[in-house]
Amino acid sequence: MEGKKVSESVTNMTELVLPNDTNTLNNLRGGKVLHWMDMAAAISAQKHSSSIVVTAGVDNVSFENPIKLGDVVTLKASVTRAFRTSMELIIEVWAEDVPSQTRYKSNEAYYTFVALDYRGNPKPVPPVIPESKAEKLRYEGALRRRELRLVLAGRMKPEDAVELKDIFIKS
Repeated sequence: MEGKKVSESVTNMTELVLPNDTNTLNNLRGGKVLHWMDMAAAISAQKHSSSIVVTAGVDNVSFENPIKLGDVVTLKASVTRAFRTSMELIIEVWAEDVPSQTRYKSNEAYYTFVALDYRGNPKPVPPVIPESKAEKLRYEGALRRRELRLVLAGRMKPEDAVELKDIFIKS
């Protein structure tokens, strides 16, 4: 299976924070931004795999800065690495107060998606071809993040997590 460049599946999504998207402090509700993040990631995963995809997991999401009513939100999703039937994606969320021309990062997270065939069975996905330095760093780190997810989910024994051992155990 031929690989795909990261740039071939990048998804940029833009949203405007309206009153029904906010909480009582006029900040964007966390659930709403998580919904937008999932949508952007799903589109990127579909582009990469040319398949139906489902969300398999979301890593820790922390909100660095609140997004205010009226801000323009830009989400950027890209595949960091593909495994046999799953893909890891990073989603970055930026907000902009247009009148003051202030742009700031709200949060980012890693999502995992699985590609499915039309019967709902997992199917192989093409490998990722990282090009930039940042893409290569994310690609290299993806295996450690995957092992950590699998260990925490109880699907891999800690002693089998080779990449994690390399971090914590010095030979």
